[in-house]
Amino acid sequence: MADLPVLPHFGITIKQLVTHDVRFPTSQLLDGSDAMHTDPDYSCAYVVLETQGSTCEGHGLTFTLGKGTEVVIVAIQALQHLVIGQDCGKIFSNFGQFYRSLTSESQIRWIGPEKGALHLASAAILNALWDLWAKLEGKPLWRLLADLEPERIADCIDFRYITDALTRAEAIEILRKGKIGIENRIALLQENGYPAYSTSCGWLGYDSDLLRQKLRAFIAEGWTRFKVKVGSSVEDDIRRLTIVREEIGWERLLMVDANQKWDVQESIEWMQKLAHFKPLWIEEPTSPDDVLGHATIAAALKPLGIAVATGEQCANRVIFKQLLQANAISYCQIDTCRLGSLNEILAVILMAHKFKIPVCPHAGGVGLCELAQHMAFFDFLQVSCTTENRVLEYVEHLHEHFFEPIRMKGQSYLPPAQPGYLVGMRPESIARFGFPNGPTWRGGLKPSTGL
Repeated sequence: MADLPVLPHFGITIKQLVTHDVRFPTSQLLDGSDAMHTDPDYSCAYVVLETQGSTCEGHGLTFTLGKGTEVVIVAIQALQHLVIGQDCGKIFSNFGQFYRSLTSESQIRWIGPEKGALHLASAAILNALWDLWAKLEGKPLWRLLADLEPERIADCIDFRYITDALTRAEAIEILRKGKIGIENRIALLQENGYPAYSTSCGWLGYDSDLLRQKLRAFIAEGWTRFKVKVGSSVEDDIRRLTIVREEIGWERLLMVDANQKWDVQESIEWMQKLAHFKPLWIEEPTSPDDVLGHATIAAALKPLGIAVATGEQCANRVIFKQLLQANAISYCQIDTCRLGSLNEILAVILMAHKFKIPVCPHAGGVGLCELAQHMAFFDFLQVSCTTENRVLEYVEHLHEHFFEPIRMKGQSYLPPAQPGYLVGMRPESIARFGFPNGPTWRGGLKPSTGL
């Protein structure tokens, strides 16, 4: 490790880790519905890190779909002994080593490693730690990253298992080049924002009238990029995409998302039947673990002008490494809760840059837009240094439950100015939607009028 100045947070320790199971009944209106997740209740396992030696707290979460959140909560609690009592200065001076200690405890790692509920739990804790670090520095997370030296950022990454695709030295060199002109890009970001696309119109459970209504509302606001869920049946996809193209025309951008619904050959044949709608990409056509399947699909669809995008449910940096090495994706979709927080995301963004694949983060959900914006800004400011062929997902609901919801300028994300990772949830929302004892869920009944 390079001999760099010590970060000024020694003596501040993690005193307590508090968890909350928070669930929103989005299944009532079929918000978030897709071919594989037909009735999701958008939810999160929420973590608060209380400190000794500072008034700052770290707030983090990992996104879930309702049932199973209790499993992630238990996994977080199984890891908390690795966090409580830790010195913040020690954590943040070599964050990559702490990441490894959290994800590689010799007995607990057996039920992972670095995947599944255990990795979702790790992400919630690590997200809270990143929030705490940014608050201690008095900066929004994207700005904390922009101010860190390349070596410090490299210290946040666990390079184990990926050095055949990206070494520490290569990462530092990329980041050093990214420092050139960064203040100009910060000014551009603050003025213009970061480009977004909307998924809010295209949930699979919406009927034709609601689909048209949503599309017209977003077009009236100036939106030009839309994503629509597919995969229920070819006939229904054709019907719905016909409506979409009737409403958005052919000059606006369309993406489609199957949420892992198909087998490999089925993906190819299905998308051949949808090719005349000219989608930019098909997202998650098959199992997120099937690297070679994605490569086969990508090769077959390339002559049709349809790219393959994936990453929302890719378990870790190793799967991303293989997708990149196999030319299996044209768009890299990192997720701030599926991967091991920013520590692992940094590695994937840097690998994607080396392989010349644009990063288009997955967002939506509960707090994912608030989290993902920082990742997109990091890529623009310090790695790719461009927004060309890059776009960040936007979903309109549930932002009101956070103290610092995302800010939009037209169809672009504006960078926040408040310190932290900015997923601090309002206590009244935690109380109302806490599971199972919040009034929304008490007695096993859902409110009849939605949110």
